[in-house]
Amino acid sequence: METPTAKLHRLDAACDRLGIGRSKLYELMDAGEIRSVKIGRNRLVPESAIVEFIERLENSAA
Repeated sequence: METPTAKLHRLDAACDRLGIGRSKLYELMDAGEIRSVKIGRNRLVPESAIVEFIERLENSAA
């Protein structure tokens, strides 16, 4: 049985997924480049925000 892909990523997992450091991720969130949500005290990055960010990078490189 396949494990479903996480829809929300903790910050360390989002950093791993993007191949960037934690401070760079905070920079991108502060600049509005990548969306995040807060649930209680946890800041999480939606999978869709990661995909959109990667797509924007690819489109700007073309």
